[in-house]
Amino acid sequence: MRISPCLGGGAAVIAAAGLLCCIGTANAQELEPRAYSASPIGTNFLISGFSDTSGSVSLDPSLPITGVKSKIDDYSFGYEHTFGLLGRSASAAILAPYYSGELKGQLETQNQRLDRSGLGDVRIRLALNLLGGPALTPAEFMRRQPNTTLGVSLVIIPPTGQYDAQRLINISSHRWAFKPEIGLSQPLGNWFAEAYTGVWVFTDNDDYFRGHVRGQDPIYTFEVHGGYTFRPGLWLAADATYYIGGTTSINDVPASDYQKSSRFGLTLSVPIAPGFAAKLSWSKWLTGRFAVHYQTVGVTLQYRWFGP
Repeated sequence: MRISPCLGGGAAVIAAAGLLCCIGTANAQELEPRAYSASPIGTNFLISGFSDTSGSVSLDPSLPITGVKSKIDDYSFGYEHTFGLLGRSASAAILAPYYSGELKGQLETQNQRLDRSGLGDVRIRLALNLLGGPALTPAEFMRRQPNTTLGVSLVIIPPTGQYDAQRLINISSHRWAFKPEIGLSQPLGNWFAEAYTGVWVFTDNDDYFRGHVRGQDPIYTFEVHGGYTFRPGLWLAADATYYIGGTTSINDVPASDYQKSSRFGLTLSVPIAPGFAAKLSWSKWLTGRFAVHYQTVGVTLQYRWFGP
């Protein structure tokens, strides 16, 4: 992986490895089944989650760095509300993360370690069902027959997290990110199949490490899910995603970090009490341009209630 010489020798190399780890962690959040499933209007969700991503990555053997490993914990809290818009069901959600991470490696046989923790960038998601998701009250929703759902969404990530321009590796990316996406969900009896496609686009970080400018090309994402519903609230899904693109640049000098990776995983949703549900997830890299060996395990608790 090449990085602009102005960032300085060995420190830049281990920082580049750290950036690869952070990219992987962000993409670990993209395996999300039932993202376009319909809900009655006036539904509220409180969400609290934890995930742990750990593993190793093998860089270009010509670089003087080996044994790169990292462990990143993600604590998050969020809220979602559904409502009617032009006769269709829609939703708005916000998620606030807190990260705690550790990166280790050997730089020219010398052990190196880096720790970071702090608030991450807030995520905002707006979604609208275009097909199969009319705006229904809870009573009306109970009488509906599940059918094909086609939806669109927009994720917005403003630069709200912890950032220090004197550090090469930060919790926040200190830029805006947007992800428009379209998703299709098809019920097949107790089974369901889903497919989404979207693209991440980024603004530049104009205050990157001592006054430099860091840019990134779009990342194109493709995601599929297939699962089985045992009873309302209890379901199991197999998940897979593929993403390409994302080459970064510093002062318009491109790096050799074009991404081309795939992941797979499992998600289990379990109702635990009236209004409460728990979701367990596991995912692992299947292929990766940089021989990434990472896995993520997570648990999410959700409370649901109906309001005006």
